[in-house]
Amino acid sequence: MKINIMLRTSFLAALFLTSVSHPSFASEDRLVLTGSSTVAPLAMEIGKRFEKENMNVRVDVQTGGSSRGVNDAQRGLADIGMVSRALKPSEQGLTPYPIAMDGISIILHKNNPVQSLSDQQIIAIYRGEIHNWQDVGGPDQAITVVNKAEGHSTLELFLHYFHLKNSQIKAQVVIGDNQQGIKMVAGNTGAIGYVSIGTAEYEEEHGTPIKRLPMSGTPATTASVRDGIFPLSRPLNLVVKGKPSALVKKFIDFAQSVAVKDLVEGQFFVALKP
Repeated sequence: MKINIMLRTSFLAALFLTSVSHPSFASEDRLVLTGSSTVAPLAMEIGKRFEKENMNVRVDVQTGGSSRGVNDAQRGLADIGMVSRALKPSEQGLTPYPIAMDGISIILHKNNPVQSLSDQQIIAIYRGEIHNWQDVGGPDQAITVVNKAEGHSTLELFLHYFHLKNSQIKAQVVIGDNQQGIKMVAGNTGAIGYVSIGTAEYEEEHGTPIKRLPMSGTPATTASVRDGIFPLSRPLNLVVKGKPSALVKKFIDFAQSVAVKDLVEGQFFVALKP
């Protein structure tokens, strides 16, 4: 069963503190996960289920972006980092363990008649070289560019795919999580943004006035991500420095198992193929 989207949003607000909160017991074991705000709601739900099967274990989930997940794992400040992208060559000493897949979709307001944009048009819009929708086949209306804040892997993947630097982006609005981006585009017929495909797919199917644009002719759907054909996709990883402890390995094995497939899909992500 899919988690209500409003409940998921409330999770995100709470995740800046400790997402799984239970009374502390002196005899318990404890796992600390920090990092990606995209992965955190899923990790929180996995953590709750893991705690039910391991009554003496407490799982604490904290956000702060994928960069924090990498840094905390490297410095020993977290048992597990949450990273919603592939690791960079410079991020040595960490091992990624994928728990799901996700894609990133360009979104417009539902009433915007533009049906597709080329990569070159998207680059020109985000560089501030195209200012009006009529220049790409739309109405005579100013474009509102919505960008992600630094530290979010969604931004890093977007920049990497389009060969851009964040300093080149000319954005009118900077947002954090997916829900902020969707709310901004849904409330502005001239806006363009990019968010998680699964979240956008769910919102669109439930009446939120947004639409997903295809990438290189491929529909922006979770099915495309699952089939490995959507170009702007990413793994959702748990990362660990060195050899994982017995408890960390047990949690990762659980997070990669079919026992949490419903939780992955409930967060609008794509479950890993067996």
